[in-house]
Amino acid sequence: MHDQANPGGVLRGIRQSLGPDGVYIAQDINGSSDVHLNREHPIGTLLYTISCMHCMTVSLAQNGEGLGAMWGREKAEALMSEAGFRSIEVYELPHDFQNNYYVCRP
Repeated sequence: MHDQANPGGVLRGIRQSLGPDGVYIAQDINGSSDVHLNREHPIGTLLYTISCMHCMTVSLAQNGEGLGAMWGREKAEALMSEAGFRSIEVYELPHDFQNNYYVCRP
């Protein structure tokens, strides 16, 4: 989602396409929207580098928001909520320190 030019618009479109019992499941980078909270992330430096060299540029090339891979859980949840998802559960899997898994329902 973070690579999209208009992630909020994409999320609104997904939300509008779901029925009342629909579920949207997303996997995205496990990071914080606050840079200082990512200092101890095991591969934080790599993720910021990839974000600057790829993720942000993909979005910015389309006049997008340029959120990047380290947009963070807080921003992700805020955009999902603004898109109309009323239930947002976030899971971290023990074997996967790199990703969060979002289960979003209308």
